[in-house]
Amino acid sequence: MAAVRSEPPRPEAPSRRLAGGSPPEAGASVDPSCQELGAAELARVLGTSEEPVLLDVREPDEVATWSIPRILNIPLGELADRWRELPDDRTVVVICASGQRSWRATRFLRSMGRDARNLAGGMAAWGRVYDTASFEAGGATVIQVRRRAKGCLSYVVAAGDEAFVVDPSVEVEVYTRLGSALGWRITRVFDTHLHADHLSGARELSARTGASLHLNPADHFEFDYLPLADGESFPLPGGAEMSVAVLHTPGHTEGSTIYFVGPDAMLSGDTLFVDGVGRPDLAERAEEFARSLHSSLHEKVLVLDDSVQVLPAHYGESVDVLPDVPVGASLGELRTALPPLALSREGFVEWACSRVIDKPPHYVEIIKTNMGRSAISPEAVHRLEAGPNRCSA
Repeated sequence: MAAVRSEPPRPEAPSRRLAGGSPPEAGASVDPSCQELGAAELARVLGTSEEPVLLDVREPDEVATWSIPRILNIPLGELADRWRELPDDRTVVVICASGQRSWRATRFLRSMGRDARNLAGGMAAWGRVYDTASFEAGGATVIQVRRRAKGCLSYVVAAGDEAFVVDPSVEVEVYTRLGSALGWRITRVFDTHLHADHLSGARELSARTGASLHLNPADHFEFDYLPLADGESFPLPGGAEMSVAVLHTPGHTEGSTIYFVGPDAMLSGDTLFVDGVGRPDLAERAEEFARSLHSSLHEKVLVLDDSVQVLPAHYGESVDVLPDVPVGASLGELRTALPPLALSREGFVEWACSRVIDKPPHYVEIIKTNMGRSAISPEAVHRLEAGPNRCSA
């Protein structure tokens, strides 16, 4: 996204207070004076020549907790005095928590002659947006499913009429609809590790589709599943290379697992990202887990060919997500881009332990739910799911 630039002074416009009133009822026709943009529509234009200016009118502490990357923050109460800071050569999409404050801000900006749109439903709606990017690997079709607000990535790996799903998010309808639309039966479901920042949809997707559920027992799940073994392979129809192969890589969690699709595509979970490595401190054993992570990276991952494509389970705010382009990088690119990969064991442990940041919101409750130790009500799902991922060191 282009940087927000300062505008030259302009003639003073008559002072206007922010327009009041209530936001439109759900399903009501949109007032032409206050146009709206859906969250899915926003996702389609980010990273393109049509990308708008993103204006978040929440308070700074709200924005610091969770926001769309590269927004401009002007709190609603300051907008009447600061609206000229907005670039005037692009549409402005106005954002808040639920679409209420942004609706008022949008009305104000349009009254000042600006092309402004309200993000319908605000960050709550953005949190439910998914899009996809597909590619071929090992003779299989791989679809990367991107949950934009959480930075979560999951994968559908298919050949013939069968599909495997890796790291499904809690909205399992995303995967059942995708399978139905493309004529694929979901026959196996996998997680790369015990997730701490979001609810796993693996159990629910397995129950709905009848697919077998495969997990690494080192993460101590407390429900029925098929335990994975290091080096195990799960063939897809059509040939020996069309398979998902398993590699145990402890460090982020004890049961962290990488899956290979053919020889050249690595679904790296939270072991290795395109912008970092998995944080080792979530189990309160940071030094021990950092040593394990260094061993996993250097003895199992970095020994692979530079051409292997790394396709992670998360990405951070610094990563550009482009339409139809998978989030990923070659291992060779990451050797150069990520200095921690070149550190000695002791240097890596010191670096990783010094990078401890706030843990994911509600992470204890999320872990217990993902382990099978507790159940949550449907009403609690959105509360637990709000906020960004924090699984990278």
